[in-house]
Amino acid sequence: MGTIRACIFDLDGVVVDTAKYHYLAWKRLAQEMGFDFTPEDNEKLKGVSRMDSLSILLNIGGIKISEEEKHQLAEKKNNWYKEYIDTMTPEEVLPGVVNFFEELKLNHIKMALGSASKNAQSILEKTNLSHWFDAIIDGTKTQEAKPNPEVFLLGARELGIEPKHCAVFEDAEAGIQAALNANMYCIGVGSPQVLSKAHQVIPGLFDMNMAKLNV
Repeated sequence: MGTIRACIFDLDGVVVDTAKYHYLAWKRLAQEMGFDFTPEDNEKLKGVSRMDSLSILLNIGGIKISEEEKHQLAEKKNNWYKEYIDTMTPEEVLPGVVNFFEELKLNHIKMALGSASKNAQSILEKTNLSHWFDAIIDGTKTQEAKPNPEVFLLGARELGIEPKHCAVFEDAEAGIQAALNANMYCIGVGSPQVLSKAHQVIPGLFDMNMAKLNV
């Protein structure tokens, strides 16, 4: 790999923890339909699009409905999720994130967000993180879901940095694959077992620094 000149971050599970709000909204939807949705079930939804997540949920509950009803349920879930994230504060930024961002800025490393979330802008504003990013690529700018590399390639293009000089931080298997497909250096955030394809794995950004970035 060449020298790293830019870092692209996934949002959920890397910079902030919005996963719990997704879980609360899906669980609420399941309970409304008369079945339970466990944290173990929720693992299956990591890095999966909203409609595919809904299909998994309905499968668990053994529920068959029309496409139109699916869209109504997905909308309902998203509205609940938005209500939850409306209450977010800068306190919910994950440990070590701001310190690492400061270190990147001091070293003139460009930064982009690369998230499938259509609510990314709102979350960044609530948590006071928007100003760190030189580019924000979210679900409103992309057509393809990860593992397609589109979101990361768009980030590199907006930053004006070649993919081989970009490092991606991801907590989901599909995201790791997307980064590899984009020919970028990939750092997994989370479990080494789940993220074994990454070039290196860290427990969180609190464990990251410039030395580890340019190995």
